[in-house]
Amino acid sequence: MPIATPDQYVAMLDRAKESGFAYPSINVTSSQTLNAALQGFADAESDGIIQVSVGTALYLSGNRVQNRFAGSKALALYAHEVAAHYPVTVALHTDHCPAENLDDWVRPLLADSVERRSRGLDPLYQSHMWDGSAVPLDENLSIARELLDRSVEANTLLEIEVGVIGGEEDGVSHEIDEKLYSTVDDARATVAALGAGERGRYLTALTFGNVHGVYNPESVHLRPELLDEIQTVVGAETGRDKPFDLVFHGGSGSSAEDIAAAVRAGVVKMNIDTDTQYAFTRSIAGHMLSKYDQVLKVDGAYGNKKAYDPRSWGKPAEHAMSARVVEATQMLGSAGRAMR
Repeated sequence: MPIATPDQYVAMLDRAKESGFAYPSINVTSSQTLNAALQGFADAESDGIIQVSVGTALYLSGNRVQNRFAGSKALALYAHEVAAHYPVTVALHTDHCPAENLDDWVRPLLADSVERRSRGLDPLYQSHMWDGSAVPLDENLSIARELLDRSVEANTLLEIEVGVIGGEEDGVSHEIDEKLYSTVDDARATVAALGAGERGRYLTALTFGNVHGVYNPESVHLRPELLDEIQTVVGAETGRDKPFDLVFHGGSGSSAEDIAAAVRAGVVKMNIDTDTQYAFTRSIAGHMLSKYDQVLKVDGAYGNKKAYDPRSWGKPAEHAMSARVVEATQMLGSAGRAMR
């Protein structure tokens, strides 16, 4: 199936929320990891989301070019071509755009989507994340309001972050402290600024102790019950059941119990990066270490081209990463639920 249309993406999110499951949103860094994510979704018979980060967007354009818009667009065009050969529906998303990169990344992509729509074409990306965690909440929501209006024009969805995600991802970092927990008042302010869907649909990353990257589990205390509290209170005030379409950041390494509780509270998308990166790279490390005397020209020898051919280590790495994607779909409940 091709990449999801805007309507299909909305239908995916509706199905997840109504049926009590969530989609893994897999960070990719290359065509290889994109293929691994697609393979994992197909093996699991799960629809899903594939995303690129602010650093990956730059990386994808090449060291010489260094253009986030060009890198993101190139990967999206590749994804649209190859995804059409898989029996699942996948959406594309840009992840964690801080204020300093709105003008060289998300705003140009939104403008591209508006231009494509004027020609009767769907957007290359179905959603974009504005990460306003580093600015005051009022400023965060003011920018979100402008981006939501632009997203409606582009026929895409907006994801916002209300609160702070701990740890570090692509240069965006925060301490692991009390700021990691969103409040009911934060959620009320969000609805006051963006509405409850009537201004345009958006996804919300409310924080409940989330941390990016590799961390000591003893230093991280997830409190998914906060999500329930916020949904209940704001739901009563807006007359909507679970008014927020929630996103779980820092999903790698989380317990099955915390994930299940978050999904019950209305999480429809969970970001996974660290675990899939490790699965991919661990496979490559195993190949290189076990075949070092074939990969390297040790003591002036010739090595073995079959061992250092990128395909010889790339294919197993893709399989290893795709297996981790399958595991994520099973944990989140999206396995076996692909739209037909």
